[in-house]
Amino acid sequence: MPEMIILMGEDRMHKTIEAFKRELALIRSGRANPTVLNNVNVSYYGAMTPLNQIAQISVPEAQILVIKPFDKYALKDIEKAIQLADLNLVPQSDGTVIRIMFPSLTEQRRKDLVKEVKTTGENNKIAIRNIRRDCVDQLKKLEKDSKISEDDLKRRSEEVQKLTDKYIEKIDALAKEKESSIMEI
Repeated sequence: MPEMIILMGEDRMHKTIEAFKRELALIRSGRANPTVLNNVNVSYYGAMTPLNQIAQISVPEAQILVIKPFDKYALKDIEKAIQLADLNLVPQSDGTVIRIMFPSLTEQRRKDLVKEVKTTGENNKIAIRNIRRDCVDQLKKLEKDSKISEDDLKRRSEEVQKLTDKYIEKIDALAKEKESSIMEI
């Protein structure tokens, strides 16, 4: 029973890390990155379809994204969807492909993005700590119901703390990596 609590806690912590990675991918770093378009859905023949399913997205240069639709008639819909996605991106169409230029970041914008990364990282650390608290509370309930001993509670709580430390270190490492890519000129 305590093993299940710890395993479920670790699974939730892992999902938090994955969500953090997705959040970081949406923060622009001055370089063209196709993941900024992951949440763009296009009205394609009446159905909302993810952009990456109806077009090829490539990065021919460091600051340019090229979107080539599989169906050339979807070009206008793709362009409209990118504008409506509120990503501060300006799509430019030449009739066959859409190009998106990523402007160089100013120093102030870089600092703002680093603050955003730190805030996102801190929010995810809080989520990890909340998972730890939930696990420890469940373990304490087992001890209160006399299903585990006091020593077992202490040992299992230490395991949960080690997991928490491990996942918080992962968040710190991911945040530091993103910060360095943002500050890189």
